[in-house]
Amino acid sequence: MIIREMRTELGDTQSEFATRYNIPFRTIQNWETGVRKPPEYIIELLGQRVRADLANRRTISLPKYDPKKQNLPKRRDFLGSIAWLKAVQACLGEEIVFALDEALMCQGIFGGRSDEYIVWVYGDDVVTDYNGVVVLGNWVSHYDVESKNGLLYTDFSRTISDAFANESILDMQGITEAVSRYYYANDKKFDGISVAPEYQERFEKLAREAIEYYES
Repeated sequence: MIIREMRTELGDTQSEFATRYNIPFRTIQNWETGVRKPPEYIIELLGQRVRADLANRRTISLPKYDPKKQNLPKRRDFLGSIAWLKAVQACLGEEIVFALDEALMCQGIFGGRSDEYIVWVYGDDVVTDYNGVVVLGNWVSHYDVESKNGLLYTDFSRTISDAFANESILDMQGITEAVSRYYYANDKKFDGISVAPEYQERFEKLAREAIEYYES
């Protein structure tokens, strides 16, 4: 793909594309107008990043209940979130990677809700045969995945980036609580959290909200 094709597939403006990949806006303009040609290795690297973003940050909507689909175990029937997640994993398969609120549960920094219905994962689309399952993408880099208690889940930084990517349809309460707990557990610091450049401004706002939550 050429630069313009990459950008338009993502639905980004030139400014958004430049911010997403930390490339000067003028450079993007020059590449697209033919004033300058990007090196082949840059095209290849950008192509890899774009393909990953297309696979893992696609536009989604929350699923509605379908009586023809199978139902997952109910959260309220389990004493702890890990026990519930293992029951969900038994239905969806060991290769799934839990994301967003479920990733926070795996990390032990969010207990979930008794009426939990939506389950966020990375995995094969076949898992949507179950009610409530939202597939963020079919693939996620192993660098962004952690394992504990026999469960695979996105690390904290990736979980936050995924939250910003899907904020329009996500209840951010769990994310805010988790960031607040992180702040408290790390001597009132956010060291160690890394988000994509396009989400930096939004993270700064979330950090302020998390501090207010912690201090309230």
